[in-house]
Amino acid sequence: MECRRKPDIVLMTPSHRSPSRPSAALAVVVVTTVWTVVLLAVGDPVQAQLISNTGLVASPLAAGVAAILRSRSSAGQVRRFWLLLGAAALSWGLGQAVWTWYESILGREVPFPSLADVGYLAMPPLAAAALLSLPLAAPTLAGRVRTVLDGLTVAAALLMSSWILVLEQIFRASSDSQLLAQAISLAYPLGDVVVITIVVYTALQVRQDRSRLPVSLPLVGTGLVAFAVADSGFSYLTTMDAYNSGNGIDVGWFVGYALILLAALKTPTDREDADDEVLRQPLGTLLPSAAVILALATSVVDVVRTGHTDWFVSWLRTVIMVLLVARQVLTLRENRYLTAHLEQRVVERTVEVAASRERFAALVQHSSDVVTVLDVSGVIRYQSMSSERLFGFHPSELEGTSLCELMTPSDATGFLDALAYAAAEPMRVHTLRTSWRHAAGGRRDVELTITNLLENPHVNGLVLNSRDVTDRTTLEAELLHQAFHDSLTGLANRALFRDRLGHALARRGAGHGVAVLFLDLDGFKEINDTLGHSSGDELLVKVAGRLRGEVRPSDTVARFGGDEFAILVEDTSDAADATALAERIEAALLLPFQLGSQQVHVSASIGIAAGPTAEADTSEQLLRNADLAMYQAKAAHSASYATYDPRMHANLVERVQLEADLRAGLDRGEFVVHYQPLIDLKTGEIQGSEALVRWMHPERGLVGPAQFIPLAESTALIRPLGRWVLAEACAQTVAWQRSSPQLRDLKISVNLSARQLPDANLCEQVTEVLAETGLRPSCLTLEMTESVLLENSDEISANLHALRALGVRLAIDDFGTGYSSLSYLHRFPVDVLKIDRSFIEQLRNGGDVALVSTIVRLGQTMHLETVAEGIEQAEEMLMLRRQGCTTGQGFHFSPPVDAAEMEAILVERTRLSDVLSGDISA
Repeated sequence: MECRRKPDIVLMTPSHRSPSRPSAALAVVVVTTVWTVVLLAVGDPVQAQLISNTGLVASPLAAGVAAILRSRSSAGQVRRFWLLLGAAALSWGLGQAVWTWYESILGREVPFPSLADVGYLAMPPLAAAALLSLPLAAPTLAGRVRTVLDGLTVAAALLMSSWILVLEQIFRASSDSQLLAQAISLAYPLGDVVVITIVVYTALQVRQDRSRLPVSLPLVGTGLVAFAVADSGFSYLTTMDAYNSGNGIDVGWFVGYALILLAALKTPTDREDADDEVLRQPLGTLLPSAAVILALATSVVDVVRTGHTDWFVSWLRTVIMVLLVARQVLTLRENRYLTAHLEQRVVERTVEVAASRERFAALVQHSSDVVTVLDVSGVIRYQSMSSERLFGFHPSELEGTSLCELMTPSDATGFLDALAYAAAEPMRVHTLRTSWRHAAGGRRDVELTITNLLENPHVNGLVLNSRDVTDRTTLEAELLHQAFHDSLTGLANRALFRDRLGHALARRGAGHGVAVLFLDLDGFKEINDTLGHSSGDELLVKVAGRLRGEVRPSDTVARFGGDEFAILVEDTSDAADATALAERIEAALLLPFQLGSQQVHVSASIGIAAGPTAEADTSEQLLRNADLAMYQAKAAHSASYATYDPRMHANLVERVQLEADLRAGLDRGEFVVHYQPLIDLKTGEIQGSEALVRWMHPERGLVGPAQFIPLAESTALIRPLGRWVLAEACAQTVAWQRSSPQLRDLKISVNLSARQLPDANLCEQVTEVLAETGLRPSCLTLEMTESVLLENSDEISANLHALRALGVRLAIDDFGTGYSSLSYLHRFPVDVLKIDRSFIEQLRNGGDVALVSTIVRLGQTMHLETVAEGIEQAEEMLMLRRQGCTTGQGFHFSPPVDAAEMEAILVERTRLSDVLSGDISA
């Protein structure tokens, strides 16, 4: 006899289907339904046999393959579960394939035992191993013992039911068979008992394990139970010789494998938590009782039917009773332990609650915040002890009084509005800041947080958390003052001045004009350098005091930094008001300042700008205009203040554009060098020339040095420009020297700017130019203005001595116009004195020649060459020669010309000498 094993069948409701694979689940349900209907409707036994065998081969194989594929997307114990369950289904399917081969292909009766039995019998242990491999958390010791007792009870009950219904009949029917056949016959129902027992055991473990199960155990467990029932029914029918393939019991096997297929196709989701929860309901607890009731019912039926009780059943009934008693004893002991443990936990929790209550009370009473409970009208119902420490009031002094009594009327009104707002909605939280009267006098800044707990029966009020923030608000005020005021003078700083100026400009209309005065102290740097920075700071403080004394309270005096101040005059409709203020300030500053034992004098250059105007309606523009006017006043020297004129801005724009053009001109090579001959007044020969730079501007044409040299000096462009002029003049002079032997000693004079002389790299640059061009140092004369020597800096002195040591000649240009002193001539290595053209003009206009004669005699005494500039007439040349002047230059000989014209003059030097001779004879 063969007992075919069908895989576990798990009944699946629509709620169990995976939402991610609804079409596959629907297809399985439809196929199962159609197969069942066709099988039961077919009347021909042969056709029914073929349909049954075909379906029972396809169903387990499909379920096994699906389980194997599911294992590939799983890991660990879950992977092992699906592998074992798939192997169980495939094993049964292969056994059914052998059965089908004999019965449907060969048309023979299946031998017993056969290879089919191997596949069938492998299914129960593989399925049981799969269930036991599920990852379940370890329960407590009592839970494990109770689960084992429940499992043994179920096993004994199922074994008793199976013995009465199936096993006894099989045992007696196979008593005459071979031992192997008898063992195989009994193995089928025993395997069913094992499978059902493992299902129940696993369900009982899941009931105690609250972790999420990664598989749908209700599907798998139901399938295995259905498999065992169908298999036991098949064994019984076979024993009674009442089974043929195509019997209705075959539907159980097919449906079972279909459900296993659905379980394998089901995507793991949170719905499996709901599936597992079924096993955690009271139904899971009743499983052992249900098994016992089934066994007892079966036993009663058997006694009624046979009139006696089998010895095996009696022993199993005894075992069940012992297991039930043992479980009851365990339950009683566990309940007693749980009761004692619960009582202990109640005591501990009571202590914890009491300690928590005391701790909370201590925190409230000693909190840095003041906790107050109010009603909606502001009357204090509870006051924490913190109020005495922070505000000097004992709680008993405040409880029953209105909190508004501690506030000013305006603060009290806002506070009551805040209470009404917070009371309008349960649990609403509102914050505000106010001030409270302190018991010792004075007021304290307080930050309040109102929480609506009116609906809380334990509070029934508005909870007020109050914090003293007086120190913080004081610090904030100090920081705010520091952010907008000068730390030295206490005046407004640039940021505050701009803010007030912006607000003043926003108030347009009659009488709402503004004026800005921008001041820069004259002579402050000298005082700072001579008396020290502390004296300089003291001077700034005293200047700030005098400025405050000359303005109205509504005006703003600010220090912008250094020695720069600004004054904002608001609500003025006449520019004369600002002018009058500037005159008063100038008069106030004329008075001496006492700095320690020293008396110092300073003045100020003041720029005035009024607004708003069409071109200046913002604070930035008005400050710019006042700054431009201040620089205009500083440049004028004679005026103490200047009022802004639109032409100042136009000049600034032009200056900015000229600076940009100047930088571009250097890059594009737009500069050229012109040369003016230097004539030996005794011989009429050309000794050399002076190099004078010109700018060939692409739009303005030829631009003289007076228009761009000051700009180049102020922007530091004079250094690259000066080096280029030096290199160009030296290279051109070397070319002329090489063109004729008579020009071998031709000299070149190049002007040095005041910005170039202090340069530490000046001597190095001159050396590089001489080396690059090949000019002898003795042929180069570097000219500097007399005012440069006044600085008497170490850098200038070191550079002049280094140049003199190099062999370069040094000349003082415009001699006599500065602060002339013989000490300069002794201190610096000078070779040439150039008499300024203003003295030559006096000779032309019949002025006194004594000063020119003195300069010439001075040069002769100190063995210096004297050069007269600006000679335009022959009489001037004759007078200078009679005085002993050695060299001259000017339009009488030649204006500055480009290199080509200068070369022509050098070629025609003979003709020039003839002209000079004619002038002399005349």
